[in-house]
Amino acid sequence: MTPLIEFEQVSFAYTPERQVFSGLNVRVFPDERLGIIGPNGSGKTTFLHLLVGLLKPRKRTIRAFGKIRRSEQDFYEVRIRAGLVFQDADDQLFCPTVLDDVAFGPLNLGKTAGKAREVALQTLAALGIGDFAGRITYKLSYGEKRLAALVTVLSMQPDILLLDEPTNGLDERSKQRLNDVLHTLPQVISHGQEFMQAHATRTIHITANGIFQ
Repeated sequence: MTPLIEFEQVSFAYTPERQVFSGLNVRVFPDERLGIIGPNGSGKTTFLHLLVGLLKPRKRTIRAFGKIRRSEQDFYEVRIRAGLVFQDADDQLFCPTVLDDVAFGPLNLGKTAGKAREVALQTLAALGIGDFAGRITYKLSYGEKRLAALVTVLSMQPDILLLDEPTNGLDERSKQRLNDVLHTLPQVISHGQEFMQAHATRTIHITANGIFQ
């Protein structure tokens, strides 16, 4: 089976003294819900950011959706097809209202204002937070912001959902809403113990020197 995502001998360092990956190899196959295990600082978030081109490796072969990705233009397509939900929701929410934020992605993909609003409202309703639409983004609680950030990505209908510590700061009701959505998605990559227990079909252990099954 051809992998959707493949890292081959990828190396990355934030500074010469802070090497994160050296010769990283990992494959992600269609219809996997992949859980990532590793201690703090091992590079779980860095892996997700490399996958969508937010970080540039020192040495690399990164294949995504059948193509080697090198340039910023290459990764533009990846960011559309692999939707990343950041660990900090404030990095993802920047419009006056939740509806504006959720509609921004579909608008950016070329949908009309009316169609983008329709998609945004449908996606909010699917997650059970349709009443968030008119709320002021900065007045949301931390957990509410996490849910709103998730909807901004889901509204773009990505092929793969990338979740960075998805349940941090969520109450039990919000976690259940998230779990209900994740059960409907065929392709998810995430780290976080609760995701692993509830959803992962395969887990990988990430270290500074590679991936161990």
